[in-house]
Amino acid sequence: MTEIAISAARSRLGDLVRRAAHGRETIALTDHGHVAALLVSPQAIEDLEDALAVAEYKLKKEQGTLEPGIPHEEVGRMLGLR
Repeated sequence: MTEIAISAARSRLGDLVRRAAHGRETIALTDHGHVAALLVSPQAIEDLEDALAVAEYKLKKEQGTLEPGIPHEEVGRMLGLR
């Protein structure tokens, strides 16, 4: 993770955003030496959200608290695929 002071980031914001978005690099913006915000690729966030959803599903399944879902065939009909 690259750290850069907010004051230094102002003039380089476009470049930093592109690095985060396309290079999947996390940029930490610091304020008085402390991380204040992160520039992170949207894909990285989506990957984390997907991993969290899978972990929550597995935990509910293990605990026996998984609620009944919609059968695959019904989803296909709802989406007009069948």
